[in-house]
Amino acid sequence: MLTLRHLALAAALCASSATQAADLFPLRDVRLAPGLFLEAQQTDLRYLMALDPDRLLAPFRREAGLPAVKQSYGNWESSGLDGHMGGHYLTALALMHASTGDPQVKERLDYFVRELKRCQDAGGDGYLGGVPGGKEALDRIARGELHADNFSVNGKWVPWYNLHKTFAGLRDAYRIGGNQQAKTMLVAYADWALALTAKLSDTQMQAMLRAEHGGMNEVLADVAEITGDSKYLELAKRFSHRAVFDPLAQGKDQLTGLHANTQIPKVIGFERVGTLANDRSMRDAARFFWQTVVDNRSVAIGGNSVREHFHDHKDFGPMIDDVEGPETCNTYNMLKLTELLFADKPQSRYGDYYERALYNHILSSQHPQTGGFVYFTPMRPNHYRVYSQVDKGMWCCVGSGIESHAKYGQFIYAKEADALFVNLFIPSELAWAEKNVRITQATSFPDEESTRITVHGTGKFAMKLRHPAWVASGALKVKVNGRPVKAVAGTDGYVSIDREWRDGDTVELKLPMTTRLEQMPDKSNWYAVLHGPIVLAAKTAPILDEKFRDEKLNVQADDSRMGHIAKGEICPLGAAPMLVSDAKDFTSKIKPVKGQPLTFTAPDLIRGQGNAAQLKLVPFFRLHDARYTMYWQRSTPSGYAALQEQTAQEEKERLALNARTIDQVAPGEQQPESDHGFKGEGADAGIHAGRHWRHATGWFSYVLNNPKGEAKILRLTFASADAGRRFDIVVGGKPLAALELKREDSEFYTRDFALPEGLGKKVELKFVAQPGSIAGGLYGLRLLR
Repeated sequence: MLTLRHLALAAALCASSATQAADLFPLRDVRLAPGLFLEAQQTDLRYLMALDPDRLLAPFRREAGLPAVKQSYGNWESSGLDGHMGGHYLTALALMHASTGDPQVKERLDYFVRELKRCQDAGGDGYLGGVPGGKEALDRIARGELHADNFSVNGKWVPWYNLHKTFAGLRDAYRIGGNQQAKTMLVAYADWALALTAKLSDTQMQAMLRAEHGGMNEVLADVAEITGDSKYLELAKRFSHRAVFDPLAQGKDQLTGLHANTQIPKVIGFERVGTLANDRSMRDAARFFWQTVVDNRSVAIGGNSVREHFHDHKDFGPMIDDVEGPETCNTYNMLKLTELLFADKPQSRYGDYYERALYNHILSSQHPQTGGFVYFTPMRPNHYRVYSQVDKGMWCCVGSGIESHAKYGQFIYAKEADALFVNLFIPSELAWAEKNVRITQATSFPDEESTRITVHGTGKFAMKLRHPAWVASGALKVKVNGRPVKAVAGTDGYVSIDREWRDGDTVELKLPMTTRLEQMPDKSNWYAVLHGPIVLAAKTAPILDEKFRDEKLNVQADDSRMGHIAKGEICPLGAAPMLVSDAKDFTSKIKPVKGQPLTFTAPDLIRGQGNAAQLKLVPFFRLHDARYTMYWQRSTPSGYAALQEQTAQEEKERLALNARTIDQVAPGEQQPESDHGFKGEGADAGIHAGRHWRHATGWFSYVLNNPKGEAKILRLTFASADAGRRFDIVVGGKPLAALELKREDSEFYTRDFALPEGLGKKVELKFVAQPGSIAGGLYGLRLLR
């Protein structure tokens, strides 16, 4: 029986559907043809099926009090984020079955849902999760007991982030995988969340949302759409974080210092809630976020952030300096946001970004043989990446990775009434049921500069072809059945061909690709080389000293907590190859190699140590298991030596400190703290003057690595603004120092403390507030040789 609440939401949905301009085709209607993306999809299928469902189910069974069938995976699945992979796995299975029709994938999906149902039923109230002790910690919320900081709720590490993966997995198992049981479970799960938060005031709710919570607002909006019940949409609104939304709604970029992938899912939720509630301010906030991240905060591959955080958009120095470059999860979520914004208002700029990020970040993040996934992609010249192993790495980027490579058909085509959008040039076949036609696309793009689209069946519709931004005005050529037609893009950036189509009609699209330099967004002297939308990079083998000679990189990550970071030797920037020429047109010196698609040399342009002149520029997505250079400094011959020396001097002190550093923590940053076993009571974190801090009214602690027992010095960084705070430093359970922070001449300063002899391989550091004071703020922590 329809209630007034259901009718109200139905009316809102009608209003929202009228404003949504386009729909992406369901994955089941698109099949990839042989090419880059089909190969990647098949590699992902093997990886997906190699994962053991019973090991992924183990955390859920444990928390539900059910007998263990197999032991849980290690790594992130046994260190506080237990169960997060299970939700990703559900979504990936649903996507893969829709993309391939493989019956074994559907069987695995249905088994996983059945077993999760047993876990949910054992609890009796709709809760479902693998968070260790999560049910008890979250139940305290319903009693009004709530403590949250940036990364924890009631002492549990980002529990809502974890649970969101299961929410989303159930949604996708139902919507994409067709599993009806998953729908029942999803609604029960949403009812549990509704009851849990019912008594929280808006102030308490917003305080809880300080901790990363994934896209809870998005998935609850989806539950509202699935059920037609507005109570879930109201809860989705309550799960929308005002501290992030308000500045975006005002057109303000206040993202610097924020954990990047915490924010992107929130914004996806703003768009979903805004669409269903017909709230233009939420949709505008989402569009502003997308634009500022894409235009001002993204590098050439379409990724963003350093050490998972948004840095100052006016200073991309950290992007070059650090080895923890763009996180793959960020781009996975940016593509989800792009899909929604395109559906709201189709524009070619969304296709341009999607193409850029898909080829250069997502595709490149999968190892073509093992299927392993990349977490961080360093932009630092002469560094490298590490890849997960199917039984070891259980990082977030593995979870999003098994999804990303299962959904390559997602954005190729879209529809709007009597219009067909062709967004991507990927070999594929589309079944357009409403028009009773099939569309096939045959291409070797980007290895060739063309694509051929064939219509099978008859009907009248407009075929809208994306005019890529990387194709010069007037250079795009279109032929229909061999005859040239006018190829002028409309205001939406698409070339529209509106006609009565006949069976066998063909559209040929010529897409001239040129080579160009693209400067870092902060306009510093760092450039990427692109050919069309494809980022080119060079496999580099630095010859600096003996430690790099005959180097054998270990690119297979282990299952340690920080195994996702490429921890090998860091090459000095002064030794990185550069682009050196007197000519203003650098790109004229980049020459294609005959018979090798998308392969270039530049012997008269690239200069550096070793075989720099013989380096080949190839698509970054084809470069694996090696050090590489993607960003290059640019110089004239007369200025080359001076620039090399200046670059070396600028980082000399920092490299020397890194050489002395055994281990370090970036206080207040999520992953570094998690990697070092952060604990605390009365702890809080934030940002001051662009730097992260951690403090506590009680105490907080970390466990650092000291594998060879070399630690002699503890170096801590403080801020003058915290002068007067008193706290004790405890090492291995024993007092090290009692200190009162002072006001120094500089805003930030460091202090060194001699460490006792005989420290083990693991060193626990604890900071304890003295009565009436605060421990911290701590802005940096290093163990030094």
